[in-house]
Amino acid sequence: MTDVLVVENLTRTYRTPAGEVTALKDVSFRIPRGEIVALSGRSGSGKTTLRNCVSGLDLPTSGTVLLDGQSVTGLDEAARTRMRRDSIAFIFQTFGLLPHLTIAENVGLPLRLRREHPERREERVAHLLDLVGLARRGRSHPDELSGGQQQRVAIARALANSPRLLIADEPTGQLDAATGAAIMDLIRSAVHAESATALIATHDNSVQDSADRILHIADGTLNAVALRYRVSKPDRRRVLSWLKSK
Repeated sequence: MTDVLVVENLTRTYRTPAGEVTALKDVSFRIPRGEIVALSGRSGSGKTTLRNCVSGLDLPTSGTVLLDGQSVTGLDEAARTRMRRDSIAFIFQTFGLLPHLTIAENVGLPLRLRREHPERREERVAHLLDLVGLARRGRSHPDELSGGQQQRVAIARALANSPRLLIADEPTGQLDAATGAAIMDLIRSAVHAESATALIATHDNSVQDSADRILHIADGTLNAVALRYRVSKPDRRRVLSWLKSK
């Protein structure tokens, strides 16, 4: 299976008035196409720094990031911006919908920014709204939808440009358990339908249970985890709990 994301020997250090701080220490992993990987770790563990380096929002001090074989770390800032626009999508805990736009307009915004032909844009938006179960809500506005429905819109918008990599930050953080589980089911089905790959930063055990693998980061070090879905959920949680204690 082709690796969409390859991270090799990633280290990130920062200079502060108090001295040098190492946020990432020699982190390496691969994610093949179609896989959903959960990234777990406490606040300050390095999750945000890793996510920023993977997406090209930040550059590592050393090491490489490859997206579909292309070096993210070797691109200049303008090229990294184009890469994020065309190949990476983000889903946030707070949805990030524009309240003055309709649902269809929110979903189609990335396509409008790319100056996609209006007819193709409308076709893509209609397909995505159908994919997330909101085919009849295109003319609604965000404040007319529930939290779960707004997150569905955010997922549809993230998929608009057919990204190779989907990066989610606590996508179920503002949702109840049942709605969060439904959102994870949707992310899984959408990732497979769109032939994408997902990296999901989360503290939510149910999200981790839904992932194909869990990567646990502590003090900037990736210290565990290739827990496939063939392992039972209780065993996954016991192993992850043990890893977090180390």
